[in-house]
Amino acid sequence: MTCNAERIKTILDGVIHPETGQGIVSSGIVSDIAMQENGVIVTLAFAKQRDPFANSIKRQIIGAITAACPEYAGRVVVTEREKPAPAKKTTVSSTASVKHIIAVASGKGGVGKSTVTANLAATLRDMGYKVGILDADIYGPSMPKMFGLENYTPQATVENGQEYILPADANGIRIASIGFFISPDDALIWRGPMATNALKQLMHQTLWGELDYLLIDLPPGTGDVHLSVVGEVKVNGAVIVSTPQQVAVADVRRGIRMFQADGINVPVLGIIENMAWFTPAELPNNRYYLFGQGGAERMAKSEGIDFLGEIPIIQSVMEGGDSGVPAVTTNPTIKQYYRAIAERIVEKCNKEA
Repeated sequence: MTCNAERIKTILDGVIHPETGQGIVSSGIVSDIAMQENGVIVTLAFAKQRDPFANSIKRQIIGAITAACPEYAGRVVVTEREKPAPAKKTTVSSTASVKHIIAVASGKGGVGKSTVTANLAATLRDMGYKVGILDADIYGPSMPKMFGLENYTPQATVENGQEYILPADANGIRIASIGFFISPDDALIWRGPMATNALKQLMHQTLWGELDYLLIDLPPGTGDVHLSVVGEVKVNGAVIVSTPQQVAVADVRRGIRMFQADGINVPVLGIIENMAWFTPAELPNNRYYLFGQGGAERMAKSEGIDFLGEIPIIQSVMEGGDSGVPAVTTNPTIKQYYRAIAERIVEKCNKEA
């Protein structure tokens, strides 16, 4: 009987995989049988990357073909390739319905970036916009504390066959934070890829819905998280927070350079100077410039970037952050500063659109 490909296929289906109990042809392990003048080439595709029975099956194949077709003795070659992975289902990022994505960054820590983010979000909400916050400060998430959401446990939902994370709702502001998934007392020690993967999941799988503004509270400095954010979604603009101190202002320049770098090209909407001065309640006409005066404004001018405004040191801002209620919702003085800044941001975003 002639040893053609069909006969060899029948012969090989008599070779049984010990784990599945099925013939290697009917179970799809034999991927190809190539008949050549100088021999036979059998290509296998195991379901497992390192199948423990692979070598045994290869020997059985050579033995079975040689026994049935002696003319191919010594001329049977068995090769192996990985079984192709099933095609992944195309997923749609949940940021698709967000009109404006704004990164809030700082050159260094301790300048009140997260406080500014929380109060800006509350101000935009009070102006009638639909607002969300992505707490991207993976190693120091602040939003659960600032909005009184420390006990929030994220739930999941399925829409159109895709699983999403439900954001927390803080009086109309939708919030997603890695802080919802860890204990406040636990240190989050992750390598760069683990942190960025967690951030990507929060970014794309949180059910944001339709938003006018999504504020992304970035970690201080420049690094993997920043690059991941601008690489994953279209960031419409960046707002940089600084104090008047020269050391803080010097770090701002690095942040500006990062957003302006080739391949990133995120418009810097402007600089906010936080902790600009202190006015005691008993001396309402006095201003004490505890960290210097006008440093961020001078930096903005020298870089050709808009100066969005100043925010003074007011005790209720700190108290609001600790109590979970942003100060702009309770203090009219603070609200006027944030309102002026928010209006400028809205204006610039509309121009960039």
